[in-house]
Amino acid sequence: MILGRTERGKPPVEPVTLKILVAGGFGVGKTTCVGAVSEIKPLRTEEVLTEAGRPFDDTSGVESKSTTTVAMDFGRITLREDLVLYLFGTPGQDRFWFLWDELATGALGAVVLADTRRLEDCFAAVDYFERRSIPFVIGVNCFDDASRYPAETVRRALDLDPDVPVVLCDARQRESVKEVLVAVVRHAMAYAAEHRQAVTT
Repeated sequence: MILGRTERGKPPVEPVTLKILVAGGFGVGKTTCVGAVSEIKPLRTEEVLTEAGRPFDDTSGVESKSTTTVAMDFGRITLREDLVLYLFGTPGQDRFWFLWDELATGALGAVVLADTRRLEDCFAAVDYFERRSIPFVIGVNCFDDASRYPAETVRRALDLDPDVPVVLCDARQRESVKEVLVAVVRHAMAYAAEHRQAVTT
């Protein structure tokens, strides 16, 4: 199926489609991020938090959160006429981590959303992508009531490699999220080129 836009008199463009994961801790803004940028109505698998899940769902710092993603969020964005991204938001709680391997299959790269009030919540996602050699960027979701820190301060706190991009963003704003996605694509392309070179030398 051809999704790209065409100009009159020009043949249709078959776009390249890429898969990007949006990961991070519970309540960090993954569903908001996908919804802010998707050009289609995003698919959401949110359920209401219940008393039964209280022992498992740590809502510290996000006490007003009333729903949680139980499978994935899905959205789509056309960055250029010939480049379409499919976005898959991962569930944040540990008990849904068995879904991550399926979602990660074929992914070009990932965004790990971070909240500076609960920075430790994104450690597991960072470790997941590092272990599987999936290129990722850190998107620091700048909540209104959260302290702001320079990107390099966040990098040191997360003990990231120097080449991992750290981008400050607002997961509610389309243009801000687009900047993060562009950073993922660029980082993934550089990562792939570096590894191709390493194999041939």
